[in-house]
Amino acid sequence: MAQQQSGKRQIRLEIPSNLSAVYANAVIVSQTHSEIILDFTQVMPNDPRARIQTRVAMTPANAKAFLRALEENLNRFEARHGEITMPPRPESLADQLFGAVRNEGDGPDDDESESDDDK
Repeated sequence: MAQQQSGKRQIRLEIPSNLSAVYANAVIVSQTHSEIILDFTQVMPNDPRARIQTRVAMTPANAKAFLRALEENLNRFEARHGEITMPPRPESLADQLFGAVRNEGDGPDDDESESDDDK
């Protein structure tokens, strides 16, 4: 009688001898109707360009599985080494362009209620 397998699939990873690792310090995430695209980039000081080092396209389901695996590994890392601190998020282009624009009624001087003199 054959032994029942535990249900876990084991994959044997093979790393090619000519595989080269690339360094990326930023990632641009975009999507199409059927793919999530990760463009791993290098951003260098004093250079306005972000050079794409590698592009990875995944199905949305695989991207979600990747997100969960990444979150699990970051949690393990922080449990061993302490919380990863993030710098403050920079203003978006929209914030930079339109942050000072206010609608009527948003300011303290734009009270639309009637004063005693208007009654």
